[in-house]
Amino acid sequence: MSRGTPSGLPILAPSEVQTTGEIDSHLREQTLQSTQVYRGHFLDVRSDRVQLPDGGTAGREYVVHPGAVMVVPLLDDGRIVIERQWRYPLARVMLEFPAGKLEPGEMPLRCAVRELIEETGYRAAEWARAGILHNAIAYSNEGIEVWFARKLTLGPRALDAGEFLEVGSASQAELDELAMRGELTDAKTLIGLLWLQNWRAGRWPLHWARQEDLGVPIMQP
Repeated sequence: MSRGTPSGLPILAPSEVQTTGEIDSHLREQTLQSTQVYRGHFLDVRSDRVQLPDGGTAGREYVVHPGAVMVVPLLDDGRIVIERQWRYPLARVMLEFPAGKLEPGEMPLRCAVRELIEETGYRAAEWARAGILHNAIAYSNEGIEVWFARKLTLGPRALDAGEFLEVGSASQAELDELAMRGELTDAKTLIGLLWLQNWRAGRWPLHWARQEDLGVPIMQP
């Protein structure tokens, strides 16, 4: 049973923490009308009208996204492969783990393997899925699958046309320091770092498997 806080808000017991189902009916919004206001080569911008739980109406503007993956690549010495890339909306270089959007019908692991090779040149013998993150829930349905990769071997990169980035490595302690100082601010990379910290501390499990056992063939250089 939920208990009250000094502010009057309930504290939910673990069994009460739910994300779907009839228990959420008092919070659910119903779509009344959906309008596509812009379509780019991969972003789809919508402007909808919804019915609120109390019967009122409101507008909702959001971006439909095809989904993406992010890879936390672990080197044999314990360091992590990291990238530096210019991000135009922020007009600055950002420190990030390798990532990329899903192609139509593409398996998330297949995308992770492809993006790791294209952006860094590394190929991984073993992979583990951490989970999925939703990085902009107020205005996008984007979901980013988080994958870990290890037993890396370096080969040639194959950057997309118009893609420019630097590849390096950092220790977990160095990334922690950058995050603490506010120099590492990319949401997906911070979530990857959180997973890394908890896995290495033995709190969050990762289930490793060979790439070919996960249904994705080895890609030749």
